[in-house]
Parts: sequence; C-alpha cells; structure tokens
Amino acid sequence: MSVRIVDVREVTKPIASAIRNAYIDFSKMTTSLVAVVTNVERNGKPVVGYGFNSNGRYGQGGLIRERFAKRITEADPATLLDASGGNLDPDKVWAALMSNEKPGGHGERSVAVGTIDMAVWDAVAKIADKPLFRLLAERHGRNADPRVFVYAAGGYYYPGKGLDKLRQEMRGYLDRGYSVVKMKIGGASLDEDRERIEAVLKEIGSQAQLAVDANGRFDLETAIAYAKMLRDYPLFWYEEAGDPLDYQLQAALAEFYPGPMATGENLFSHQDARNLIRYGGMRSDRDFLQFDCALSYGLCEYQRTLAMLKTHGWSPSRCIPHGGHQMSLNIAAGLGLGGNESYPDLFQPYGGFPDGVKVENGYITMPELPGIGFEGKADLATEMRALAA
Repeated sequence: MSVRIVDVREVTKPIASAIRNAYIDFSKMTTSLVAVVTNVERNGKPVVGYGFNSNGRYGQGGLIRERFAKRITEADPATLLDASGGNLDPDKVWAALMSNEKPGGHGERSVAVGTIDMAVWDAVAKIADKPLFRLLAERHGRNADPRVFVYAAGGYYYPGKGLDKLRQEMRGYLDRGYSVVKMKIGGASLDEDRERIEAVLKEIGSQAQLAVDANGRFDLETAIAYAKMLRDYPLFWYEEAGDPLDYQLQAALAEFYPGPMATGENLFSHQDARNLIRYGGMRSDRDFLQFDCALSYGLCEYQRTLAMLKTHGWSPSRCIPHGGHQMSLNIAAGLGLGGNESYPDLFQPYGGFPDGVKVENGYITMPELPGIGFEGKADLATEMRALAA
C-alpha cells in the first residue's frame, strides 16, 4: 500500500491569557491546531500527525484551509513519498505547500506552513515508529542526546502583579527545577524595570540566572539606556531590544552591552536569519539565536537555517528556540541545539512537556514516544484526538 495523506484538518483554538509584554497583550490570542491524516494504520487506527503554531502569532486557519492544505491533498501522492516509497518525504511535502508562492513575504504564510510542516514530521516519525529526535539524529549522522536544557519564561505584566507576586512566580520555577528564568521588560519605566529586576535577582540569588526580554519595544536610544542599566547585573541574556528587522540597531547595541544578547524569534525564513547574521552584529561566542520552526516555515526551513549558520561559523548550540513546544525539544535533542524555551504555567495545553517529564537542574529528558510525543501529554492529546476523530 502506498502511503498518502488523505486529509488535512484545522481548528482555531483560544490560548488567551490576561498577561502582556512590552508590545502586546494576550487576551485575544489564538492558535491553529492541525491534523494530517494518513492511510497508514497502527493498532487499527490511522496514523495522524499533529501540529500547532507558537504563541505570539495568531492562528492561521484561513490560509491553511483555503490555500495550503489543498495543495498536498490534491497532489499526486507519489510525488510526496521518500525514495523507499514507504513514508512521506517532508521536503517534498514542503515543496508542494510552497508551490506557486513568490519569494519574500515571510509573514503569516510562514506560520501556516510551519504548522502543517510540524504535523507532517510528526506523521513521518510515527510511521517510522521512532521518536522524532532519534529520527533526526539518524538522518544527520548524529548521536541523539535525550537531555535538553530548558528555561522558564514568565515574568509578564498583568493587573495587580507587584514585586511580591513576581518573586513568588520566579521562586516557583526554581522549586520546579529550573536554573534559568526569564522576565519581561519594556512595559514599564526603566526605573520600575530596574526595581523588578533587582527584586528577582535577590529572590533567586545564586540558585539561577535571569534573562530579560523587551519584545522588540525599544528604539536605539532606549535600548542603549537599558543596556547601560542591565550591564551592571549578571544576566543570562538581554533579549530582542529593538524591532526584529532593525539589524543596525542590534549591531550598534553590541557596542554598549558586552554580555550575551538573544534575538530571532520574529524572523521567519532562513533568508531573514542570514541577514541577521550578516548585518546584526551578533557574536557567535556569546549570543543566542531564537528562531522558531513553528513560525518560520517549519523544520524543513529550520534545517536550511542551521546549514546557513554553519557556513557562518555558528554552532547549533547557540540556538535556543522560542515557543516552548515539543517540536523544538525534539530538534534540540536530535540536532544538538542549546536548549529550548519553556512556559510552565502559560499557553496550555500546547506548551510544556509530556506528563511525568520533570525539570532537573535545568534539564529535561526526552521520553521514548513515537513522533513528537504529543500523545504523552493527556490534556493536549484530548484536543488533538477530537480534531482527528
């Protein structure tokens, strides 16, 4: 029997929360949940691959249903198979998704394609009956490392959240095993943010490190003013100070901030990532890159980004993706990334780890589940199975 995709389904789900960063609030946030249904059966049921887009970008149901899904359901199934004919070829599926698309325009469509691509890779690994991270390691001639560094992202602004609640939140992350925590800045005055940072640093002491994230809010003058304040503290990184496409700002900022910086979560193609490396003044010995495959055309494109980084002398270990999802966890374990973001309390049920996976000294250990491992997270699996039913 020849493998084929028989259906692609999408539903737009709320992941709303009464929080905000320096730029947006999340009270209306949505995500697209996608199921790629195949004709392959396991235990009397069809193999279904699942995917969803990361937080911070809205669901893309219109693009998925009206444009991209039909390109693979209407394609000749033989054109989507790997050389063995026994599985789908993600790159061929990706090429079909992007047929008749002009170069450039890496906006909402990159999210739609990345969501479907995640589901395709989940299906491919399930058909192969392997965890995705082990499948990726094999394809790249690597030894998979099931231990992945993760940090706790939080510290958002929301009504009634004073310093005491901020400290309690960060203490909760340490109690759950994290060694790096992150908080938002730029949504208040510099002096108020300084007070918030000092409160967190006092709370975590030597038990953990603190990263701060401005979510692209600052112009150059403000970014430099914050850099001069922040460089007095032992921070893990200073993240996304200015507009993600303002490479000149990022390069200029490096002159004022000698510590590690991080950016890249709002760059949605390997071409944009290449421009950051070429013109953004990023330093391969200390800075971090946060490209998120679920927002940037998927894993097929992410592998092109990693190949580009290699030619520019960057190690995959400098990549710690945005998003906090299990797809990036698999990529980190399979391809040797530096780790992954984590949202212990937010954007559920899509964030987090499979049930029973604990953070120990800042690391988790990947479970041996076929595919991406979504079925190991009961609340998420319930949402997914409802879509596939």
